[in-house]
Amino acid sequence: MTPLDEETGSFPPSEDTRLGVWGLGAMGEPMARHLLAARDSLTVHARRERHGLTAAGARWAPTARELAAATDAVLVMLPDLPQLEEHLDGPDGLLAGVEGRDYLVMIGSTSSPVGVREFAERLPDGIRVVDCPVSGGEDGAKAGTLSIMLGGEPADAEQAAALLAPCGRPVRLGPLGAGEVAKACNQMVVAATILALGEATELAARSGVDPAALWELLGGGYAGSNLLQSRHQKLVEGDDSPSGIAGYMVKDLRFAADIAQATQTRPALLPALRSAFDEIVDRGLGERDIAVTRRFTAERSANGR
Repeated sequence: MTPLDEETGSFPPSEDTRLGVWGLGAMGEPMARHLLAARDSLTVHARRERHGLTAAGARWAPTARELAAATDAVLVMLPDLPQLEEHLDGPDGLLAGVEGRDYLVMIGSTSSPVGVREFAERLPDGIRVVDCPVSGGEDGAKAGTLSIMLGGEPADAEQAAALLAPCGRPVRLGPLGAGEVAKACNQMVVAATILALGEATELAARSGVDPAALWELLGGGYAGSNLLQSRHQKLVEGDDSPSGIAGYMVKDLRFAADIAQATQTRPALLPALRSAFDEIVDRGLGERDIAVTRRFTAERSANGR
């Protein structure tokens, strides 16, 4: 990859950058498909090969080293930083494939903003980092309509935005870590909303009110939201088959609490949200979709607690 052009003050066109995706889960795989459709080539790496992607034209890299060697920039869609750091060093690690080149790491994981900054500081010179967590869930990843929250140096974020544009709307919100702060704020709202929706659905059903009619009516008012639209049917039917699993909220809300402490913010709602999602996991419901909040409310009601 050619570094920042001193004459134009910008990076080469995004299509000239060899791009990779590390992590092909519920979010990473559909994002990779959009990126592949927008460019001539894409290299991918994960614990297991996704034959559908390679059949569509993606190149498979068996190790992080081979992924880095074949690319100039990588989008990391792993659960958190430890999964990235586990394969950073060593003969098959990412750094072995970079070999002193200019390289861009785009961290799409939901992580601690402090952790992201500390991670970037430990990397060798020439490796630039942008945090780029996303919002929109699997539906947004499949549709290519994700909100992509960028944090990093302006030039690095500009390059990341150009590379990730096929997946949705990338916007730089500030320096490195700003994307993770934005994601924590997002998850607070999502957690509060889905908990309220689950409780309200169960309350309506126990009162003899048809939940389907309730949300059809209220969805057009102030109670309406993208989350209600995407989880409406699941809540009404009591379907919490896995999609965006509830257990991830525990980590996300912990990061939000860390940010609150660091900024001396005293939230009233956040502790209650953390307690509720901790209890969801303790009840063995953490692997269910976030619409499990209705079942959670029903179980608490049946048990008297």
